[in-house]
Amino acid sequence: MRYFLYTTPDPANPPAPPSPEMFAEMGQFIEEGFRNGTLVSTGALDPIVTKIENTKGSFTLTDGPFTEAKELVVGWAIVNVETKEQAIELSKRFWGIVGDGTGIIQRILDQGETPGS
Repeated sequence: MRYFLYTTPDPANPPAPPSPEMFAEMGQFIEEGFRNGTLVSTGALDPIVTKIENTKGSFTLTDGPFTEAKELVVGWAIVNVETKEQAIELSKRFWGIVGDGTGIIQRILDQGETPGS
């Protein structure tokens, strides 16, 4: 099963700049995930976004950032594990390295699967 794990910003408590030690620990964690096959892909996203809306074939583009910063995705990873519990454990390891924050764990459905299955 693949899961999309992502972090969202907390405007009230911006994170401290990462230390060299945290970078090294995160690098080891990421390398281990790629090596053992649990980490499919990872990255960070620019907070400057463009929102696209379609209303009956009429498109509207709006450049951000937007006031609802909590809705943004900051960092993300796609993991390939056998259970949701394994995805949770990987997320706990991530948060153990970076400290306080909020993340989302969302299953990626395979073709033909029904949401909630």
